[in-house]
Amino acid sequence: MGDTGSASTRRVLLASLVGTAVEFYDFYIYGTAASLVFGALFFPAVSPSAQLLSAYATFTVAFVARPVGAVAFGHFGDRIGRKSTLVASLLLMGLSTFAIAFLPSYQQAGWIAPALLCGLRFGQGFGLGGEWGGAALLAVEHAPPGWRARYGMFPQLGAPVGFIAANGLFLLLGLALTPEQFAAWGWRLPFVASVVLIGLGLWVRLRLGETPAFRRALRAAPPPRVPLAEVLRGHLLPVLGGTGAVVCCFALFYLTTVFALGYGTRILGYRREAFLALQLGAILFMAAGTIVAGWWSDAASPRRVLMTGCVLAVGAGALLAPLFGARSPALVFVFLAGGLFVMGLVYGPLGAFLPGLFPARVRYTGVSIAFNVGGIIGGGLAPMLAQVLADAGGLWLVGLYLAATSVVSFAALAMLGRPPVD
Repeated sequence: MGDTGSASTRRVLLASLVGTAVEFYDFYIYGTAASLVFGALFFPAVSPSAQLLSAYATFTVAFVARPVGAVAFGHFGDRIGRKSTLVASLLLMGLSTFAIAFLPSYQQAGWIAPALLCGLRFGQGFGLGGEWGGAALLAVEHAPPGWRARYGMFPQLGAPVGFIAANGLFLLLGLALTPEQFAAWGWRLPFVASVVLIGLGLWVRLRLGETPAFRRALRAAPPPRVPLAEVLRGHLLPVLGGTGAVVCCFALFYLTTVFALGYGTRILGYRREAFLALQLGAILFMAAGTIVAGWWSDAASPRRVLMTGCVLAVGAGALLAPLFGARSPALVFVFLAGGLFVMGLVYGPLGAFLPGLFPARVRYTGVSIAFNVGGIIGGGLAPMLAQVLADAGGLWLVGLYLAATSVVSFAALAMLGRPPVD
């Protein structure tokens, strides 16, 4: 693949993939635990539905924290460099995740328990706010001409890798432990295991240098004193358009993972291990869609692939109720696999598309804000809103919600036009 044969290039691509996989592993184990056990462990026993909604509310906390982290890490990423900023984001999110393993339950500590959970969840989101943008820049700012999307797909591939590690571990624990053991202490083990992955991510990232684009930007002019001010003053349209462009991506992913797991096990009655196995198989289609999107984006354009994915996501919304609600494992898998393949098409090109909207001197800040604010709109409330819609009127309303987010992203992409790339 182009220049990827060199040792330095392989190290860069591995760092962008492994670091993102570690971060997303941390993020996904929280989403999985929120769907399976956090409601009963950290909230009073009002009703199973109320507990699940409360757990999903803590899930949303990280999405509120992500834009705050995007501003903070973007500031330092544009001023002092990509490498050190990425190391700091990895440490913050990893240590927040590790600490969740040692929290007391509601029965042990009352409301102190969910308060601590929300605080650590904020730390997770704050760290992730600086992670994706930096990992994407690490890849695309090393890319030779004509290879930006294929380089940019490597941090995107960290998402299915992290998901497989997280849900695979939960699946193994579910098979090895009794439900009582899993609820009492087994759910804590994936959070403890994150400390190993933190070490792996740090080892890879500390061996890197700065990106060529950042070095060129420093040679051309001093770094901006306040990158956020420069972004909002001179690049507001790309921020708004980029934010809208990622809404569909987040909604589609969290509906097919977090919401689907909670609804499938609690409402449709699937065994937890059986449903996790379905999701683990389906996530491979997301990886395939991401790879297809990377090659296709370099051959055509990232914007064209993203717009095509948005159209297909409307179809996924139309199929959600008849397939996912059919109470057939085969049809559930068809929906999950198809939805996650489309997810690859609306996610894979973002690593090349969003950086192309901003000049290198403020790119870390611009990309991180657009990606993470879009995450709040598209993903932060998605599991909770979907649960409310499903309770109120059935799965067809959830499908309509997914279709609406696809229209939002399509309109934003149409508004932006083809971005310049420096």
